[in-house]
Amino acid sequence: MAEAVGEGGRGPLVDEAPPADGRSPLRATAEGRRVVLGEPACTGGCCGPLSVLVRRHDGLVEWSDWQVPAGQVRPPAFHFDAEEYDRELTRASAGRR
Repeated sequence: MAEAVGEGGRGPLVDEAPPADGRSPLRATAEGRRVVLGEPACTGGCCGPLSVLVRRHDGLVEWSDWQVPAGQVRPPAFHFDAEEYDRELTRASAGRR
């Protein structure tokens, strides 16, 4: 995904992802949620941030409908096993407490 943010880009979630309270914006629900993953060095207000729609479809979590900074490569959709995805978010959050 570095190609979509550009060199020097950093996301708003870098320091706090996943948050220690376990309420990660990456949590997937049936109602999709747009999550900003990064922004170019010039800020997202200039060229646009890297964001993805995270949503749950039964036993799958889908990352799709990417929005990327101007002139950057749009990643394909990603699909994850929902149970594994939830376990990994829980594991990552536990490491931040």
